Amino acid sequence: MEVIVAKTAGFCFGVERAVAQVRRQAEEGIRPIYTYGPIIHNEEVVRELEEEGVQVLHGEEELRTVREGTVVIRSHGVPERICRLIEEQGLHMVDATCPFVKKIHRIVRERGEQGADIVIIGNEGHPEVEGIKGWCVGPVTVIGSEEEARQFRPDPSRPLCVVSQTTFNYKKFDKLVEIIEEMSYDRVDILNTICSATEERQSEAREIAKKADSMIVIGGSHSSNTRKLFEICKKECANTYYIQTLKDLDIRLLPSRGCVGITAGASTPNNLIEEVSKQCQI
Repeated sequence: MEVIVAKTAGFCFGVERAVAQVRRQAEEGIRPIYTYGPIIHNEEVVRELEEEGVQVLHGEEELRTVREGTVVIRSHGVPERICRLIEEQGLHMVDATCPFVKKIHRIVRERGEQGADIVIIGNEGHPEVEGIKGWCVGPVTVIGSEEEARQFRPDPSRPLCVVSQTTFNYKKFDKLVEIIEEMSYDRVDILNTICSATEERQSEAREIAKKADSMIVIGGSHSSNTRKLFEICKKECANTYYIQTLKDLDIRLLPSRGCVGITAGASTPNNLIEEVSKQCQI
């Protein structure tokens, strides 16, 4: 059986940077060490960091109880008020926000101060989207579906700036933007802020799935970018399976001959991808 592993599978730049920063703080930082929310959407990695003494703060209320130590901002970013609260608490803050997400924070703040309304193409409730919303200074709308795009009614008296969650489906972004532009709204600035690594990962996954007899997508259960990879692969290959760990892999579901493709979300460690690949070749 042929096994094709996507070259773009595994940790992206932002995730690798964030995990490295947490581990550095665990070794030499001001203790206790916390992350505001899971540093990345991978339960196994978060568990490993907990074994190294890193604690997860699950929200504002928990943060308000902390009086000493270091708080690392998750790779998805946080609203500006959380950064201010960490400083007010007298805690040491380490910002591990992905630089590509940080760029969106700057864009929405600047465009808002210039009088623009903001539209975020993304998933309402996702940590990255919540963080972006928290840097907006004026009206902001989150659009994640065609229905929401058609129902959206911009204020014609104000300019509009459209940005995207970095891990959003590239083709879906284009479709939603097309619907918004069909309103003949002539003061709209469309900024495709989907991370280039996300685009490459989705494109490669799609191409592998087209020729695979079975497809395996590896990633955390809360990982938005992994779910999107699964959706993309499922459209091209009916036998697509979503797993979080090697224990979830049922070899009996894979063909004894043919081709098996493997891809993984941006928060999936390379060693797990290698383990799954080896298991498929046994």
